[in-house]
Amino acid sequence: MRTDDSTNLASELKNGMSEPLLEPSPQVNGEGETGGRLAAIDIGSNSVRLVVAQVLPGGTYRVLDEERENTRLSYGLTATGKLSDESIDATITALRNFLQIAGGQRANPIRAIATSAVREANNGAAFCARVHEELGLPIEVISAREEGRLAFMSVARAFDVAQREVAIADIGGGSTEIVLASSGLIDEVYPTKLGAVRVTEQCGLEDVSDAVRLEAATQFIDRELKLYCKKLPFTPDMLYGTGGTFTALGGIMLATETVEKQTLWGYRVKRARINHLLQDLASMTLERRKKVTGLSPQRADIIVGGLLVIDRVMRCLGVNVVQIHTRGVRDGMLLDMIQSSRSRSVTSAEKRVAVEKFAENCGIDLEHSQQVARIASRLYEELAGPLGFATDDREQLEMAAMLANVGYLINFDKHHKHSFHLIMNSELPGFERHELQMVALVARYHRGSHPKNKHEGYRDLTADDRQRVGRLAAILRLALALDRTHQQQVDDIHCEVTPSQVVIEVAAKENADVDIWAARRKVDLFERVFRRQVIIASRE
Repeated sequence: MRTDDSTNLASELKNGMSEPLLEPSPQVNGEGETGGRLAAIDIGSNSVRLVVAQVLPGGTYRVLDEERENTRLSYGLTATGKLSDESIDATITALRNFLQIAGGQRANPIRAIATSAVREANNGAAFCARVHEELGLPIEVISAREEGRLAFMSVARAFDVAQREVAIADIGGGSTEIVLASSGLIDEVYPTKLGAVRVTEQCGLEDVSDAVRLEAATQFIDRELKLYCKKLPFTPDMLYGTGGTFTALGGIMLATETVEKQTLWGYRVKRARINHLLQDLASMTLERRKKVTGLSPQRADIIVGGLLVIDRVMRCLGVNVVQIHTRGVRDGMLLDMIQSSRSRSVTSAEKRVAVEKFAENCGIDLEHSQQVARIASRLYEELAGPLGFATDDREQLEMAAMLANVGYLINFDKHHKHSFHLIMNSELPGFERHELQMVALVARYHRGSHPKNKHEGYRDLTADDRQRVGRLAAILRLALALDRTHQQQVDDIHCEVTPSQVVIEVAAKENADVDIWAARRKVDLFERVFRRQVIIASRE
């Protein structure tokens, strides 16, 4: 940064926290280029980016080429609800150039995603159709949650998050995705409409911004974050930042550093330093900002809005330090593509092993979970015929029984909801997305309220799938109760079904009175779903 513009700022920057780190290379040392070439294209709200990579052994890669073009696809979107003709034309021109670059590198496959601007625009589908028609390139419009997942994949690969509670903030032009993860597993993804471009446009932060304007923008951001701040499952011990706003922040900070071997990747910044930088840049005219060392002139108009989002996200999460990650969604895309290309069919036995390993990594009582799965399977076997189940869902029930309590990893309170999120974000091998959703919902309803149409995930199901979830959750509640003591006393189950009753006889190795007592207290959902009275008795 020029000292004549920001002498005070430069002195403030030198008093912050940083840690010299070397960015890990995607390349595996000593192993040659043995795989194919891939290309990932990210059509963002502010810019379009391309990365071409060579696949290497061990599921990693080496970057061969990168390119970006600022097309401001979201410019004016808030006011008009549409992508402008100018930004569409600029984006298509950029994509045409990117395809030539990728073709020259012999990249195949090429995956292109679009995020918040295309996702929200009234003419987003028309834009995708035009791209496909003119360039032959299919565009995958991903959800905010998918953006968060890809960003987390990138962070988890670059940093040791296996035994920590962390957060990731991925700030784009139109949205910010906040990911909360515990022990290397995603618990929550909070989608917010707080991109650097969107905040800048709606709050008028392109040029000089006085205290009144900044306060209004702060309140605007806080109103959006308020939806999530009150229900944080934990306070993260580190925030990782991905996206152009964070790299711009690091670039400005590094321009004032005198520490040798300091790198942008892994650079740590305290919230106090960010706030000082924010105030200093807000007081500048746009022309002065464009001359700030370390800041791209193309980002000068949206940097204040972006930094304000960082500041308020840190306040919301209760963290004081952010660590910059120079990769993000595109890195996650490449890792995802490599993983998909290496995937094969997974047997039921392999799925079970993966589920048990996942449960074990979440620190649950594995013997208890295995016993609950056995009881649930027997209940299903006894009831499926007499109650006329139309589909065979026993495997999904068993998997849900194994994973019902993984939410303990986050905390006991509302752990059934945490179980839902952990399972949904688990990427367990062999599970189709819909199947994983069914398992997650059954696990979610093992306790707490009955299924409701307003609940996340459940509201998206068909009427038939809702019936299946209710049926399996009702059985799972009984199965869990029948090992209430965690002593695996129940040896077998026998059921008698009549038009008005279901009699469950429990054969036990020893005294199972407490387990039977617990099961009698968990019959409400079963009786509601199957419209029969439940009688549970010990089998002599």
